[in-house]
Amino acid sequence: MQRRVLLGLGVLVLAASGGWAAHEKDGVPFADAASWKTDFRKHTVPLREIREGGPPRDGIPSVDRPQFDLVAQARRWLRDQEPVVLVERKGDARAYPVQILVWHEIVNDVVGGEPLAITFCPLCNAAIAFRRRVGGLVLDFGTTGKLRYSDLVMYDRQTESWWQQMTGEAIVGQLAGTRLEAVPAQGISWAEFARAHPAGRVLNRNTGHRRPYGRNPYVGYDNVGSLPFLYDGPPTDRRLRPMERVVAVSSGGEAVAYPLEVLRRVRVLNDQVGALPVVVWWAPGTASALDREDMALSRDVGSAGVFDRRVEGRVLTFAFRNGRFEDRETGTAWDLLGRATKGRLEGKKLQPVVHGTYFWFAWAAFQPHTRVVQR
Repeated sequence: MQRRVLLGLGVLVLAASGGWAAHEKDGVPFADAASWKTDFRKHTVPLREIREGGPPRDGIPSVDRPQFDLVAQARRWLRDQEPVVLVERKGDARAYPVQILVWHEIVNDVVGGEPLAITFCPLCNAAIAFRRRVGGLVLDFGTTGKLRYSDLVMYDRQTESWWQQMTGEAIVGQLAGTRLEAVPAQGISWAEFARAHPAGRVLNRNTGHRRPYGRNPYVGYDNVGSLPFLYDGPPTDRRLRPMERVVAVSSGGEAVAYPLEVLRRVRVLNDQVGALPVVVWWAPGTASALDREDMALSRDVGSAGVFDRRVEGRVLTFAFRNGRFEDRETGTAWDLLGRATKGRLEGKKLQPVVHGTYFWFAWAAFQPHTRVVQR
């Protein structure tokens, strides 16, 4: 299916080198290699797997001095069903609206005193938060303008090493082989965030850049029958369609994917990933970021949560009953964010598990041995 995809700044532009063909100089297949301080001799993947994405380095600008609104202020410009990324550290709860992330892809922030990078790759539908501290360095990230397997390749401004967003691994440069540590980041609706965190903070539009926030520059990209853009990685795993959304988790050497269509039907899945007992649940009410031009009017794809289902040394089993999530052992009601809202365990909170809701092709490219839950 043919579709027009508007990339980055709203218009797809070919790299200044003229087209997508790689230009090789001294064995480095990048037209702009001379402008980088990157040590291209050190890399963990073949350099030819990295391709031009269109915009140049920092052509999609990161947000380096984030400013925030209170919930009451953000209500003026965010609509209930709009997607946001929730990151909470030490009681500091922040929402990063996808209407902003889609234009910037990286926010360098400090949450609960912890330096974090909140990242979003539209082509993979991947929102991932990473700790920015590596050894004695606090890294600041920007966009290289490059892609690998259709996924954002970031760089740090301290060493100019290049990093794969989906894995958090430095794949080129001085820090090649180093991995960033991911922290929980949950995609939910703005209404859910405002309800759960009335004192939370919301990344606002004062980014230092003028962009049509609220408009989706990738109109129709997430059509499940289409193909990913600029993907030339391993053959797509045919167990699912490339653009199907999956909730994916990796723990203890095992990777598992839960198709969103399965979760929509059953609402709750109890599982074990490696040695970790988890619950995965889904609720409606969150718009796709990559459907209609007006993001808030896009179709409802819902939101998922993944949590460790151990509470006070006991492994709980969850179900969807009476229009809510309940554990079978105590009958306590739980919300989408893993908080006990009514019953014997009221006030308890499940430990969030690092997860994401991605397009299947992107997760499978980096986790080819994934177990897919189909029920």
